[in-house]
Amino acid sequence: MMQELGFDGEITNLISPEDLDGHVLGRVIIEHKERYVVQTDEGTFSAEITGNLRFTAEDRKDFPAVGDWVKLIMMDEETAIILEVFPRTSVIERKAVSKQAQTQLIATNIDYAFIVQAVGHDFNLKRIERYLAICHSSNITPIILLSKIDLVDDSEVDSTLKQIKVRVSNVEIFAVSSESGTGFEKLELLLKKYKTYCFLGSSGVGKSTIVNRLKGENHLKTNSVSSSTNKGKHTTTHRELIVLPNQSIVIDTPGMREVGMSDNKEGIEITYSIIESLATNCKFNDCTHTEEFGCAVLKALEAEEFSQDEYDNYQKLLREQAHYSRTVAEKRKKGKELTKLYRSVQEQRRKDKY
Repeated sequence: MMQELGFDGEITNLISPEDLDGHVLGRVIIEHKERYVVQTDEGTFSAEITGNLRFTAEDRKDFPAVGDWVKLIMMDEETAIILEVFPRTSVIERKAVSKQAQTQLIATNIDYAFIVQAVGHDFNLKRIERYLAICHSSNITPIILLSKIDLVDDSEVDSTLKQIKVRVSNVEIFAVSSESGTGFEKLELLLKKYKTYCFLGSSGVGKSTIVNRLKGENHLKTNSVSSSTNKGKHTTTHRELIVLPNQSIVIDTPGMREVGMSDNKEGIEITYSIIESLATNCKFNDCTHTEEFGCAVLKALEAEEFSQDEYDNYQKLLREQAHYSRTVAEKRKKGKELTKLYRSVQEQRRKDKY
């Protein structure tokens, strides 16, 4: 059962029988407002975290998320308590751009991520690059999925694919229609046994419909795009892990229009590898590629070796990453100071007692 939930490969090196200490191993398959559903060898259980886990958590990253492997104690035939969250091989997290240093775990222990964009509906190359940077920073293999191709003619599909290929390299791209089934045969051949896939994208791009088609049943609720606003209606309100008939594993997620960068710069460097490669030829090692004399990136931009739009998005993501790194560092420093103060007060109380 655990292998069917993805317990193989790298994760088996992170969790040993000794780590369980006689307790039960499970994987979080549903999360909804700090209430969880976990799958184990013994079945499916509703679960909560211990008070100790809640008290010692420094931020939201320390709480369980869909995809997590956890240590459980069984309370009865239907409920369990999560005692510990085991180390993660990868994390996809959402940071709202407008909220300082706040993050929300989307899913963990992901092998591949489908970046879903619908042709003719909110298609945005900048958003694709943002998702690519997030995936690369987490060591997750991204796959671009162009959905709803039945709603436009073939020429628009071809044009959209060309736009993506001009800006993105070394990433597989699939075009599918959940309505007609076009492209699903190739997509299903891609899905690997026991590997975990996450679907990322805005509301209304058809993530849940794609999962239903792969599952072979209407497992997830779906809605259409609003005809008045052309914006997607929020259908998925929680994250859920689902095992497909071919024994690959998928996680559906709520639509996310606004996704901020983490403090990891590596994902941006991989996504914009052409610009980063040019940067090695800049005159100054600390070149910001904005106004410096001898900047190889600005020279290439002027020669139209890449687009102004691509350059602008690259700089925007770097600014976000730098800002988030600063706020995270400040938050950690404040946390350490509070911990030091708390320990000092406790030590003084012990002295006063005796």
